[in-house]
Order: sequence, then structure tokens, then C-alpha cells
Amino acid sequence: MLSEPRSGRLAAWGNALLAGLASPDDAVLHIVGDDAVHRVEGLPGESAPVGLTLTLGRLRRLGVAGLRVALPAPGHPLGLSGPPEFNARALEAEEAVVCHGAAFGLVPEVYEAGPEGDVHVEVVWHVLPVREAPPADVPSLGEAERELAEGLRDATEALARLDVAASGPVAEAAIDAYRARAERGQEILAPGYPPRAVRVLELARRVGLLIALAQENGHGGAVSSAEMRARAEALRPVERVARRAQVAAYNAAVEQREAR
Repeated sequence: MLSEPRSGRLAAWGNALLAGLASPDDAVLHIVGDDAVHRVEGLPGESAPVGLTLTLGRLRRLGVAGLRVALPAPGHPLGLSGPPEFNARALEAEEAVVCHGAAFGLVPEVYEAGPEGDVHVEVVWHVLPVREAPPADVPSLGEAERELAEGLRDATEALARLDVAASGPVAEAAIDAYRARAERGQEILAPGYPPRAVRVLELARRVGLLIALAQENGHGGAVSSAEMRARAEALRPVERVARRAQVAAYNAAVEQREAR
């Protein structure tokens, strides 16, 4: 939850490119991020893996007008619409991109290569058929913002009752990293997204920070197995809310264009 999902980068900058608000080179640079390379396998009309620039241009010619994000978890097919084969691949990866305007979806497969200390990441996106249907359980931006505010309050209160502290070197490093990202607010989403989507995604990341710190931090009173279960129970609903909000934010560009 702390790190931006690769599907989010692909959808956000892919949408900016499709809307004519970003150049192909700029979009691909942001999508790849710190990874070494991204390739796409199974693109219609191609027998071998191809690059992102060709992929985005081909998808546009195939009728794709926008890209949506799915962030499914066991028992929660968030953002998916089927068929079962695509849903299973997306659930295994815990993320996917679903095309709007043509029945395709993309699921990332991540590889790490290189010696310890010099590991680089390669990503292969698999293009698969999807069912053209409304995505599962995706809220509006307004709903997501309200849910996040309530979830943040409830989680904070529950963790305080459990005496789960957010302190120590790991917590401080995570907070510093979050602040550094927050200072780059213009990079939260690509051009073309409404300000509310940026606000919702930023709040979802704050909630994700709270969840990660509570899960990773061993200090505080939650030390017995019963207390650890109580901690997990307190975090589960707000983690679900944060994922729903992320999807709503990344999908806002498509929803905004549809509403016009």
C-alpha cells in the first residue's frame, strides 16, 4: 500500500497519453519508474513481446479510450469484471489494468535479476481478454473520501486501544519516505486528473502508511496471539477502504470523461 502500484502508473500515464496530455516518451518514463524495463506480451497483432510505446498506440487504434485499475484481494475482486481466467491472474498479481472501450486487460508479472546489491526489476505485462461489464465494488470519489476519513479515524482509535505504537527506526524511515513523496505532490497523478482524485489518492497513501507501520512495528501492547489477531481485525476494514479509494482515484480520469 505504501508504494504506488505499477497498474496505477500504467493507468494514470496511459490515460494522460490517450487524452493527448502527455507525450509517449514522457508517459513511458513515468510508467517504468525505477524498473529496468517493461515489455508487453500477447498484444493483438504481435507474436513477440513489445514495448510500452507500441502497446499504448496499438490499444488506442483498437478502440481503447481509457484505462482503469483493479486491486483485488482474496474475497474482494475490486475493479474486476471477469472472466474467471483474467480475475485469477489479476488476483495472483494483486493488481491489473482493465481497458475501457475494448475488451482487454493487462496483468503484470515482475522479475528480479542481478547479484545482491545490484538487483534490477523487469516487468512483463500480459494482455488478456476481459468481460465488458461494470468493475466490481469501485466507489465514487466522494464515497471514497468519506470512507477514508471514517476509516482513518476508526483505525487510529482501535490501534490506540491496542497500544500499537508507531515509533522506532523503521517507522521513522517510512514517515520520512512518505513526506518526501508528499512534497512531490505534482507527481501523485498524471495530467488530466481532477484535484479531488489527487486528494483521495494522497489520503489513501496516508492510510496505507498507518497500516504498514502498525503491521511492521513490534512495539506496544499487541504482543500475544490474541492481541495480534485483534490488531489484524482492526486493520482489515481500513485496508479494504484504502484499496477502494486508490482504485477510485486512478479510475477518475475515465469516469470524468464518461460523465461529459
